[in-house]
Amino acid sequence: MTDWRRNVHFVLVEPEEPGNIGAAARAIKNMGFSNLCIVNPPVMTDEARWFAHNALDVLDSAKVYGSVKDAVADKALVVGTARRKGKSRGLILPLEHGVQRITGMVQDNSIAVLFGRESKGLLNEEVDLCGILLTIQTSSAQPSLNLGQAVMVVAYELSKAGWQMQEGGPSRGPGHQDRLKLVSHREVAALFERMTGVLKRLDYIPRGDRDLETKIMLNLRHFIGRAGLTDWELNMLYGICAQIEKKIGN
Repeated sequence: MTDWRRNVHFVLVEPEEPGNIGAAARAIKNMGFSNLCIVNPPVMTDEARWFAHNALDVLDSAKVYGSVKDAVADKALVVGTARRKGKSRGLILPLEHGVQRITGMVQDNSIAVLFGRESKGLLNEEVDLCGILLTIQTSSAQPSLNLGQAVMVVAYELSKAGWQMQEGGPSRGPGHQDRLKLVSHREVAALFERMTGVLKRLDYIPRGDRDLETKIMLNLRHFIGRAGLTDWELNMLYGICAQIEKKIGN
């Protein structure tokens, strides 16, 4: 397995069926990946092991988390999968285009790909953590995919784009990103807290207007989350915040 595949983490958010967890483990291994993460899994049964045929190593080594925030804290880029669209959900791209956009980052950065619950997908607050949302184009007659199927399709596209990138193929076109080491989601979240405080002190966010504050910070989160931040960029933004605080007085 090449190094870049080790940077991809498939995160199942509160899956409801043990069999789907096993199927996801098998799909991940089919495409050469190994990192399975599960947020609040159900009680595991033999069904999960049956569906994880020849992929018990992936299933047994899966990391379990109590929240999505914990699962993505050390990842540089968070990518969601969603069927529902909407302007408030940030940048939503067809699967193939979205995958090509992130393949340049995956060589040097840890990436989380979120898959929502079988019954209701990702919640809005979980979508808000994502820099990019991927949507799988399906027939309107049956638009919903089984969780294991969705993992397989995404894993396949990632694998295909990764090989094309290594061989200098299509993934090195307009969607290709220069190789950059990005800071973790945890570090970016801390920056957002600092920026929120600075904007309030500048009266850019009117006091007590929680709706506007949420909207502004959500758009900043989506804007930065689409490309991530390097360590230099993070320090630069902290420096700007510090200079503003100095000018307006602590």
